[in-house]
Amino acid sequence: MKTVCLAFTLLLIANHARGVAIHASADPVKDEPKITEKDREHWAFKPLQTAPGKQGIDDFTKLEAKADPATLIRRLTFDLTGLPPKPEDVAAFVHNPSSFEAIVDKLLASPRYGEHWAQWWLDLARFAETDGFEYDAERNRAWQYRDWVIDALNDDIPFDVFVQKQIAGDLMGDETATGFLFACPDMPDLNKQDERRHVLLNDITTTVGSVGLGLTVGCAQCHDHPYDPISQADFYRLRAFFDNTVLPKERKPLGPAVRVFTEGVPASTVFVRGDFKRPGPAIQPAFPRLFGETPPNADRATLAKWIASKDNAIFLRTMANRIWQQHFGQPLAAIPDELGHQGEAPSNPTMLDWLAAELPRQNWSLKKLHKVIVMSKHYQQAVAPRKRLTGEMLRDAMLSVSGQLNLKTGGPGVKLPLPKEISDTLLKKQHEVNPDATEHNRRSIYTFARRNLRNPLFELFDRPDAQMSCARRNDSTTAPQALMLLNSEFAHTIAAKLAADLNATHGSDATALITDATQGCLARQPTKTEIEAGQKFLHKQTSLTPNFQAALADYCLALLNSNEFVYVD
Repeated sequence: MKTVCLAFTLLLIANHARGVAIHASADPVKDEPKITEKDREHWAFKPLQTAPGKQGIDDFTKLEAKADPATLIRRLTFDLTGLPPKPEDVAAFVHNPSSFEAIVDKLLASPRYGEHWAQWWLDLARFAETDGFEYDAERNRAWQYRDWVIDALNDDIPFDVFVQKQIAGDLMGDETATGFLFACPDMPDLNKQDERRHVLLNDITTTVGSVGLGLTVGCAQCHDHPYDPISQADFYRLRAFFDNTVLPKERKPLGPAVRVFTEGVPASTVFVRGDFKRPGPAIQPAFPRLFGETPPNADRATLAKWIASKDNAIFLRTMANRIWQQHFGQPLAAIPDELGHQGEAPSNPTMLDWLAAELPRQNWSLKKLHKVIVMSKHYQQAVAPRKRLTGEMLRDAMLSVSGQLNLKTGGPGVKLPLPKEISDTLLKKQHEVNPDATEHNRRSIYTFARRNLRNPLFELFDRPDAQMSCARRNDSTTAPQALMLLNSEFAHTIAAKLAADLNATHGSDATALITDATQGCLARQPTKTEIEAGQKFLHKQTSLTPNFQAALADYCLALLNSNEFVYVD
């Protein structure tokens, strides 16, 4: 019986994987397979399906009891701004829960909104302020693209235009936005600049396909895609839209924005087996054939407007799926950068299609789509996926609750101090620190993003390495995370500052101290049991530390290390 079950399981796995022989051709254009109607039957390639009678998210879901006000405002504030709510805002909402919509509008109008949601997009853009590879040279103006993303999100520019400008902003009067294309890793000192160009263009094409279409088009660089109806020639036709934007010179950095070259640009060709030394037949820029005909004389602006279009169902599904993921921790289709055959079908396909259609219905306003989501009863219910804060959100939250967060906006990335055991391993230029200590307390979005060395807190809490587009961060739970929050100089400094402020306000009144600390860190009132346990801890810990304030700092450190601080319910 066990043998039969094992064989059946292996058969299911084999059928699900749909493994096929890889087809690499010496003439990828001549041998290109035709697109069939069967190729278009995959769920993600079909037009959006309508849902008659469905008016909102709650029509697609089973509803549970509503979350209590303190839990709800903490969830909402972190989701929209990446920061904890202030105790006075929690108290006001608990007193008047009917003010929820007004709070939503206030948070969406806050500059903190764009700072938080920009990190989501920068993950997709594989953004960093250095090249990566051996020398990891700095890109002195890369921050301008980061600031553009923040400002664009805060200004709520139509989301279709937001995406289009990433691809063709230089042709639309906004070249800074094209920092998206050139945010990739680069090796300016490569001996063969034609190889460098080849690698850069393939990265740009792969990223545009992943971010804009939710497909692994990069799998067709060397051969036809093994699973999706995307040929190798399709890949290089898509790449041809960008061929006149990359003409590198040795040891010269990219960008920071795209420019169009009119001379010295090699002809657009396929590359046999993806080898830059083996150019094949000439090709013209074109959309992947799966999605229909390409207009004559199409350029990057044509491509951009086709990708971010109300008629492009896979783009709409891709973005709706990712936005849902950011609010609920899990996407509706489990692999957000793979809606092709190797991905998974959505758990609620009709709701995904409804949400996808809602974005253009809301005049492409991302803020209005957020509001549709958070105003739903589904979002406000008590039973919700528990989400761990990212490393950036943790750092910002700790600075915020201790009253130290510097809300200065924009400008070059801030270089933070690093632990000595790390800085000692780096070249001198790689561990420079901003001389102004107040800059060290700015939001994490404004900290210098080095590709080869992430801030230890960010790295432990799964910040991507910016080597490629990241649509969904890992969500690990490891012992070093706990050790970092418990033992790092940063955590102890935050706890000491929090304790000093509390002590200055309440003296040695343990009940007031515990109440204020809990309200600040956990956005709720402490229970009677928690107050009693806290009083016992402070009494005992005072005998083990130099003074009462040191004991209070240990209590604050315990709050900062609690699951309730690190997670959002």
